[in-house]
Amino acid sequence: MTSVINLNLPEQSYEIAIAPSSLDQLGQQMASLKLGKKVLLVSNPTILKHFGERAIASLTSAGFEVASCTLPPGERYKTLNSIQKLYDIALENRLERSSTMVALGGGVIGDITGFAAATWLRGINVVQVPTTLLAMVDSAIGGKTGVNHPHGKNLIGAFHQPRLVLIDPDVLKTLPMREFRAGMAEVIKYGVIWDAELFAQLEASKRLDQLRYVKPESIKFILTHSCQAKADVVGKDEKEGGLRAILNYGHTIGHAVESLTGYRLVNHGEAVAIGMVAAGQIAVDLGLWQKEDTERQNALIQKTGLPTQLPTGVDIEEIIQALQLDKKVKAGKVRFVLPTEIGVVTVTDEVPSDIIRQVLRAM
Repeated sequence: MTSVINLNLPEQSYEIAIAPSSLDQLGQQMASLKLGKKVLLVSNPTILKHFGERAIASLTSAGFEVASCTLPPGERYKTLNSIQKLYDIALENRLERSSTMVALGGGVIGDITGFAAATWLRGINVVQVPTTLLAMVDSAIGGKTGVNHPHGKNLIGAFHQPRLVLIDPDVLKTLPMREFRAGMAEVIKYGVIWDAELFAQLEASKRLDQLRYVKPESIKFILTHSCQAKADVVGKDEKEGGLRAILNYGHTIGHAVESLTGYRLVNHGEAVAIGMVAAGQIAVDLGLWQKEDTERQNALIQKTGLPTQLPTGVDIEEIIQALQLDKKVKAGKVRFVLPTEIGVVTVTDEVPSDIIRQVLRAM
């Protein structure tokens, strides 16, 4: 059963196609877009071992000439050094402006590949084939690409929309449990910021900590509702001029925690979960959100097996300092996305540092 979500944009609209076994249709789908024949498939060794053969077979059978590049897994490799490796292989294989980079992997592979495509020859095609829940519902959609600077996450990047996002739910079967949970953080985010129906569906689920306890129809509901929420927001605000900032719910403090722990101790989803707990409590302390709603959110986060407390040893003053390096800082003020009810949030830069400290100390 295929679900197709259209992300409508002024310059380049595209489809988010969700269907079991769709990985085998990758070449056919790309051929229908009339792309150039040269393709650079970017992945990591584990993903390439699981799915590389199928992806390459699909591409070659559709008439594409395929080169591949593998990068080490993990956020700490999301650097300009990895971009340089892609540039070298792009040059070696004479990628042209009509050529395509295909990101087969999670959010790190998607972000790196997207940025390389955005900057090679001033911009070539990119197709996103996400293999993690987090990438499927979030990072593969919307055209945000980039790499990390040693002092902050995603400080180097560009907006570069994909030509296609192809989501095959079957590939989640090989996803480690921890990575599945990480993706659930972004799903919960959509429930809080945009889709109260999704939030209610998650609350009604008995278990959300492992894929095997979530029925296929629930996975389809989660994927379609999350992707539709992302498409709705990006369609209204492609380059984060206003509304799109709400997608950063939980990310402000989350990014600081990731950066301060060297991208080794907590993964992105775990950091976002911690950030949502903090943002929810800040909203309560500012009188914007009901205590009962933050308790509902936190119970849902715990149901997915995600953390709700700061990692041991993280210095609160260092978090406060790291917030100043966040991309969303405007005129020196940190912008927070704060919920006002389930499915509705507001963006404010009027959060006193004392409140942030108070909330973080309690975590």
